[in-house]
Amino acid sequence: MYNNKIFATKSNTENGEVSAETRFHYFQKENIVWAEYSGGQIIKGFLIANVVEGNCLDMRYEHININGELMTGVCYSTPEILFDGRIILNEKWKWTCGDFSEGESVVEEIVA
Repeated sequence: MYNNKIFATKSNTENGEVSAETRFHYFQKENIVWAEYSGGQIIKGFLIANVVEGNCLDMRYEHININGELMTGVCYSTPEILFDGRIILNEKWKWTCGDFSEGESVVEEIVA
């Protein structure tokens, strides 16, 4: 479902670091999903997830931002299939560093 898909951030709460300039390149093998991401405030990031019930993603993420800080967090993503077959991921996340705050974001599959 997620293999070789590219996503862009559609929205994010103010305490998040990903933005419309951030691109995520997803891969999948069986029930394991991983991605690399960069753009905007993110120099380089990685995530890894288990696919759980309903094709939701239980993930952990880490990235280095433009300030050189290593940031980490947890995220739970719920997929929504659009009329044209693209995927939107509705995400609830929490930093596991810094201020440990929580937020919500939406990423949308883009077709190159």
